[in-house]
Amino acid sequence: MAKKRPQTKSAKPQTASNEPVPVVGAREPCPCGSGRRYKACHGRAASHAVTELVQRPFEGLAGECDWVALRELVPAATVQLTLKDGLPEGVPSVTLATVLPMAWPALRREDGSVLLGLQNDTPSGDLSRDMADTLQRALVAEPGNPVPAAKVAAEGPRLQDLLDADAPFAPEVHTGFEFWVPDSENANAEVTASLERANAAAIPTVRLTGVDAAYWCETPEKNHLRWAMPHPEEKLLDALARLHAAGEASLGESTRLVGSFRAHGIVVPVWDLPTSMTAEQCEKPAAEFAERLAGALASDAPLTAEERRSRGGLTNRQVTLS
Repeated sequence: MAKKRPQTKSAKPQTASNEPVPVVGAREPCPCGSGRRYKACHGRAASHAVTELVQRPFEGLAGECDWVALRELVPAATVQLTLKDGLPEGVPSVTLATVLPMAWPALRREDGSVLLGLQNDTPSGDLSRDMADTLQRALVAEPGNPVPAAKVAAEGPRLQDLLDADAPFAPEVHTGFEFWVPDSENANAEVTASLERANAAAIPTVRLTGVDAAYWCETPEKNHLRWAMPHPEEKLLDALARLHAAGEASLGESTRLVGSFRAHGIVVPVWDLPTSMTAEQCEKPAAEFAERLAGALASDAPLTAEERRSRGGLTNRQVTLS
């Protein structure tokens, strides 16, 4: 076995104590001049700060529940975003997209407009900070180029710092991904292949208009309604249990509340629907359920034995997505 090299004392940092140290690769020399790798020097504190998981990355943004649904459940959708400080010169629009070709984090189109991808792996535990960094780089990227992933500074801005919280958040659900390129028929071979794969895998999805953040989707065996709700998890589960025990948790004949997803601090109840039930036919029963749910949420009475059993069943059928 080779002998281990004796450890030597690292050189003292060469940068001034109040000068920020740039973020570099973990194995690269630390920019401070210590002679150590970044991960063993200034990268330790930065890594801890950046990787710490933020449970509700979209909290404080308009349409938080829709952000979660688009991130985890909706195949193809776009939303026009409004920046706090307005659009920079040469950027006609900024559009949030569920996913982009080749899973690009963002794309600066030839006309200067920006597409920001939502369903991407991110380098840290704060999805909002990662996306804000990508957005900032996209705004200054050369038109006609994708924006690659990059390390994010621990103290960088978040989406909440860049977006206008009072602007409407109005998702537009698409049947496919043709919104990627203005002229999909003349796209290059790589984008065309990615477009075909994405379209083939997309599940038909429709956003209900009568209630917030509820999405009908069609699958071969049965349809579903997935409804992202803003209420605190424990309070919502109690309310759902009250309705379930009372036989008031369904959306009509042959429908059933089967459980829920948990994603980014939001609970998403899920109903099984018959294949014959369309999104339009969900509108009225969903609105009626919203009224029943409001009443159940207002109750502070202890759960009965039957309601506790219903709650246990709902909890056992809860799946965490993030």
